Amino acid sequence: MLQTIGESSVDALVESTIPQSIRLRRALSLPSPSTEFELLQTLEGLAAKNEIWRTYLGMGYADCITPPVILRNVIENPAYYTPYTPYQAEVSQGRLEALFNFQTVVSDLTGLPIANASLLDEATAAAEAVNMMHSLRGDDRRRSVFVDKSCHPQTREVVLTRGRALGFDVVVGDSQRWEPTKDFFGIVLQVPGTDGALHDVRPLIERAHAEGALVTIACDLLALTLITPPGELGADVAIGSAQRFGVPLGYGGPHAAFFACTDACVRKLPGRIIGVSVDAQGNRALRMALQTREQHIRRERATSNVCTAQALLATVASMYAIYHGPQGLRAIASRVHSLAGCLAAGLRKAGIRVAHERFFDTVRVEGDRSRVETWLAEARKRKMNLRSIDETSVGVALDETTSPSDIDDLLRVFYGGSSAPFRCDDLAHIHSVALQGFERKTAYLTASVFHDNHTETKMLRYLRTLELRDLSLADSMIPLGSCTMKLTAAVEMMPITWPRFARLHPFIPSEQAAGYRELIAQLGEMLCEITGYDAMSFQPNSGAQGELAGLLVVRRYHESRGEGHRNVCLIPASAHGTNPASAAMAGMRVVVVACDEQGYVDLTDLEAKAKAHAADLSAVMVTYPSTYGIFEERIEHIAAIIHAYGGQVYLDGANLNAMVGLCRPADFGADVGHINLHKTFCIPHGGGGPGMGPIGVRAHLAPFLPRHPATGEGRPSATGPVSAAPWGSANILIISWSYIRLMGAAGLRRASEIAILNANYIADRLHAHYPVCFRGKRGHVAHECIVDTRAVKRTAGIDVDDIAKRLMDYGYHAPTMSFPIPGTLMVEPTECESQQELDRFCDAMIAIRAEIAEIEEGRAPRDDNTLKQAPHTASAVLTEHWMHPYSREKAAFPTEWVRDHKRWPFVGRIQNAVGDRNLICTCPPVVPPSELDANQ
Repeated sequence: MLQTIGESSVDALVESTIPQSIRLRRALSLPSPSTEFELLQTLEGLAAKNEIWRTYLGMGYADCITPPVILRNVIENPAYYTPYTPYQAEVSQGRLEALFNFQTVVSDLTGLPIANASLLDEATAAAEAVNMMHSLRGDDRRRSVFVDKSCHPQTREVVLTRGRALGFDVVVGDSQRWEPTKDFFGIVLQVPGTDGALHDVRPLIERAHAEGALVTIACDLLALTLITPPGELGADVAIGSAQRFGVPLGYGGPHAAFFACTDACVRKLPGRIIGVSVDAQGNRALRMALQTREQHIRRERATSNVCTAQALLATVASMYAIYHGPQGLRAIASRVHSLAGCLAAGLRKAGIRVAHERFFDTVRVEGDRSRVETWLAEARKRKMNLRSIDETSVGVALDETTSPSDIDDLLRVFYGGSSAPFRCDDLAHIHSVALQGFERKTAYLTASVFHDNHTETKMLRYLRTLELRDLSLADSMIPLGSCTMKLTAAVEMMPITWPRFARLHPFIPSEQAAGYRELIAQLGEMLCEITGYDAMSFQPNSGAQGELAGLLVVRRYHESRGEGHRNVCLIPASAHGTNPASAAMAGMRVVVVACDEQGYVDLTDLEAKAKAHAADLSAVMVTYPSTYGIFEERIEHIAAIIHAYGGQVYLDGANLNAMVGLCRPADFGADVGHINLHKTFCIPHGGGGPGMGPIGVRAHLAPFLPRHPATGEGRPSATGPVSAAPWGSANILIISWSYIRLMGAAGLRRASEIAILNANYIADRLHAHYPVCFRGKRGHVAHECIVDTRAVKRTAGIDVDDIAKRLMDYGYHAPTMSFPIPGTLMVEPTECESQQELDRFCDAMIAIRAEIAEIEEGRAPRDDNTLKQAPHTASAVLTEHWMHPYSREKAAFPTEWVRDHKRWPFVGRIQNAVGDRNLICTCPPVVPPSELDANQ
């Protein structure tokens, strides 16, 4: 490999790739590397410090039972947790069907026609709903949004954080006493409320609509199997968390939020939508619909900065619904509601006040201050967590794991430690009116998939069927640039499903999560050493969320100095695609800085724009190494220019995989930056989520890191919360902690070196066939390279899509297409791949170039060749009438390796425009695929 690159050693390669002035000349100070056996022993010790109490806190989180067939075959299955976001739909049909099913679950249960494929969590989904309502109804006069106090506390706080950044007036109040006016573009309600109450919100919704406002309802999917759905109440938007549909608590995540809306809102709907289209042979095919809404395409004009969704967890939730079916879900909900009714009846028998007549699973119990303190103390003695709503009331939220004996124990708490004179079973006959007036009358989950898979045998086979329609890291390298698709070691995944990590509610007292808190603190210290930052926040649960959080921290810093007017964010053209959208969501004005022909930031343009905006300069966002795949030679000078004009330097950590152990962001001028733990630090992509994007900051920004209402942690100067849980998706922090502990300082440095080696090897092997767009001043790329395929469009009529689809026939997922430069492919091999795998990929690319040469030389027609017809499905190859000028063998088995390892694309090339013109996002289709008009 070194001979191909033209370097004598890996050290020499790194020396000639990374600018000397920023090189780290010492080893990182990290714990000694562990063996896998030692790691599991250490984690067992940390898990033992976590305590599993019976927890009745609610607030959008509920313990649940993950069916083992789903736990083993989805959450613990690399074929499900290692694929990438399904941009290449032909080799993602299994994942797409799972997400399509999720959308159907959400749409059916909420009573709204359109649902997306998941968002990060309930609180941020509410914030996205507010932003969408403003984009649809807001104007210079309508700058206010009303948020009901019955919404979960974390939801209210996240909406306040996001609304403040965008200049919205967020009014929190009691919806039972509030009247909408024309100053409001939207309102946010919670049904049932955070304290369990069910109120009739239809009159309020009608009044809001009459004043021109839109209405969002935060809701509970399990409750919606029994109560009137938001769509029938008149809501425009419904949001919430699908966590209780089989997704472990995990001390806060990862969980899939949901978002549904009316047809009128679809073009502004945040996140990804899976829709139906047709392939080249006219067969039904799924793909991501309306992709031009994606934030990295829209940039600063995007309606959201949402990037990472929660695809893996949405898949789990959809499979939970499929496994139980509508009758099973209703039975679970009825049982939970019945137990809540028994608890309420038992309390009333003792003369204890239950605040609400109407509720689903949460009972609010009222008493004087002394009684409340006694109840809470008695609960703690019995290792129960009750929610202290205020000084005179407690909340008890039940879930799928609650049993009649738990109700008996709860009654003992309220009976002063004595047994009640009856048992839960004795109360079951009492007629409950708790849902009277709210009963659901409409059917849901009527599609066949929700009725055909209720045995484990059928469920297992359905999961396997979908698995075989996807391409994952279990099959071959996924060479996506700027995405760092490295395989997660099995030992890193094992602990996340251990009960003492998986079953903890995020709002339990800190002493019950001592193992988690210790692990998180250690991970923070290790990441600070790796990056040079002084403090970390683990609240952001995606990279884009980290970008937003970091920029909000910068804004708070400027405000603390009396310079809150600073709102200009400079962003080089070589920056990561989400940066402009994140800056816009943080309320900043984006000013793009040019790059020169070599791909470096144009320092003259940078300084001119920094000077021109000196009075208002807030920050620069730099991706390092850049999205062009090179290390900026004068990164320190860039930082110095920004600092000289009063700005802060935000370093996007998307490409940190080329830096760990070799250089540190804070050492060369970065003030703040996020770390994509789902890239460099091995959290798997899960088909489009989960992710984590913690932010690191220098000491002067530490006081402004996000706080959270559930913990009370954070300084008065802190930024408001940006995610629903205090430590984001805490459960998957175990993976990154394990990765660092396994690798140690030397291993992490070696990983960065090999990532650079592998990228340069691919660049130099392919360069004679496809030019590489950018190289550093000494002729090398960083951890990724941009392969230029634009010339063959002119010479053979072949575009980048054709090459991407043909790669599927060779057994590979395509590299990143047309980003950051249209008509190119960006390749990032990571350190995980062997030379044999790199050679197979390069051989495939070179063979495809030879097929293009056949077209250029007239030996193959321009309109009917292996690339234009790719990918080739089994049914297309085995058709009775083969009409193409090339052989079936060449179509399907272009190499011997493919013959032995063939993974057939499930569908042929998808016609995206057909699906966008005929938007179908739930099953069964409204219009059969055969009736879709490809020519309309």
